[in-house]
Amino acid sequence: MSINEQTILKGYSLGIFPMSESIDDPNIYWINPKKRGVIPLNDLKISKSLKKEIKKKKFKITINTNFNKVIANCAKKTKGRPTTWINKEIIKLYSNLHKIGHAHSLEAWSKNKLVGGLYGVSLGSAFFGESMFSTVSNSSKICLVYLVANLKIRGFTLLDTQFVNPHLEGFGAIEISRDKYLSMLGKSLKKNADFKKKISQSSIYDIIQSMTQTS
Repeated sequence: MSINEQTILKGYSLGIFPMSESIDDPNIYWINPKKRGVIPLNDLKISKSLKKEIKKKKFKITINTNFNKVIANCAKKTKGRPTTWINKEIIKLYSNLHKIGHAHSLEAWSKNKLVGGLYGVSLGSAFFGESMFSTVSNSSKICLVYLVANLKIRGFTLLDTQFVNPHLEGFGAIEISRDKYLSMLGKSLKKNADFKKKISQSSIYDIIQSMTQTS
């Protein structure tokens, strides 16, 4: 079956998602893991050190300002990430999904330079996190915190991380069964949430502040 933008959205609605073996592999495969990673939106964990970094406001955080540059950086090989599952076809397809309003990016800027970011796909009230990158410490982590704040204020009910790793566990990511995930997904798809809706910066800052209160 050929993969295009609509089949990708259909795949997400069925609980599967596309990946490639490497940036040089022209093929795209459907992934249907037995266990699924999610971050409960009302139970995000933020370390004390990251709370301090957020309050310093070292980065300017934007939404959908440069999706193409974010996904290109996520596809780059680095010392800590010698291989990537994002190939050229995935870059093209998700860039098109961005154009039609289903793929979104958050960017972290320092002195007008892009230093971190993440991207994902929205469908109904579910957000499917895809990948993140950083060239400056904590930049992508802060983007994730801002993502959760945006999802909460926009009425999203599910943040899918696909898999769980130590990095995401630090934010409260948990692993659930495929059946439980599909149940959560089904409920999320019945509700519409608008990621592109204009939200005031003060509203976002209020949520960020409540999430970073020192306990």
